[in-house]
Amino acid sequence: MMFINLLGLALIAFVVWWFWLYKPSDSLATSENGKITVLVENGVYKPAKVKISVNTPTEITFIRKDASPCASTVVFADLEISAELPHDKPKTLLLPALSAGEYAFTCQMQMYRGVVIVE
Repeated sequence: MMFINLLGLALIAFVVWWFWLYKPSDSLATSENGKITVLVENGVYKPAKVKISVNTPTEITFIRKDASPCASTVVFADLEISAELPHDKPKTLLLPALSAGEYAFTCQMQMYRGVVIVE
């Protein structure tokens, strides 16, 4: 009985760590010519941080490799932009010219997380 309780606690701790505490590597990509590509795979966005220029419209192309239903939508809540991401097909979103700051993007359940840094 004690083994089952410990196993249950370990599984709960793993779920909490994976979905709320885990931070993907601090990979940072800078847009070139106002375009950038983000892969959606293995529970994360790659790169999770995207740097773009201030007051420049930018195209972000998402390529979803993850079959998880959670990965099927990307949401930019602060910009009121969301889109369905088809599996294994590119989906390009046009971000308007933005002022300096950070703009988060997530899946609909906020388990996949990324940020656009505007400088």
